[in-house]
Amino acid sequence: MRLRGPVAGAGGGMAAGEVIRKDDMADSSKADFWEQRYREGVMPWEGGQLPPPAREFFSAQPSWRVLMPGCGSAADMPPLLGMGHEVLAVDFSEAAVELAARQWPEAAGRLLLADFFLQELPVFDCVFERAFLCALPVRMRKQYADRVAALIRPGGALAGVFFIADAERGPPFGIDAESLADLLSPWFRLEADEALGPSVAVFRDSERWMVWRRRGFDVDQVSG
Repeated sequence: MRLRGPVAGAGGGMAAGEVIRKDDMADSSKADFWEQRYREGVMPWEGGQLPPPAREFFSAQPSWRVLMPGCGSAADMPPLLGMGHEVLAVDFSEAAVELAARQWPEAAGRLLLADFFLQELPVFDCVFERAFLCALPVRMRKQYADRVAALIRPGGALAGVFFIADAERGPPFGIDAESLADLLSPWFRLEADEALGPSVAVFRDSERWMVWRRRGFDVDQVSG
């Protein structure tokens, strides 16, 4: 999983001469939505630190292959690398990946410019969730659940910081705990759930550290 980069993969960035559609600026499933915000420095979701329960969890694991989808500036990547984990951080905003490479030049080879839903990826021990699910339109939640389940080995974990709130307008789009359980329980069981202290203002003190353990069956057994 070593990369030299940041590396461009499938669906990453804009093609030469591509025209930005106005609708894409209002749709958080489109790269242009995030590209504009990173280029303009409008990033109220950035600035959070890896919370203590996350540090405790990851420090207790062996060397894991960890995927960080929608990584943005990838601020959580250096501490995970420091604990001995092998990390791949993915984002489809070229400006976000460029920012991460500037901030963490020693880890630039761990960054991949690509669309998480389109890029061919190996199976990981863990997918680290941080401000990605809440960045997606509600219509994409099932697609998110299917994708992370397919990328985590049985017995692995979907672990991270979830925005648990009644916030239908976004991003960030909040989700209530019951809806999150309904979304993930076909493939995962909840192993840890802890309220977090204040982080960045946009999340309104509504973040929770959660560990969802991947059940011991293949995705095909559920969807087939």
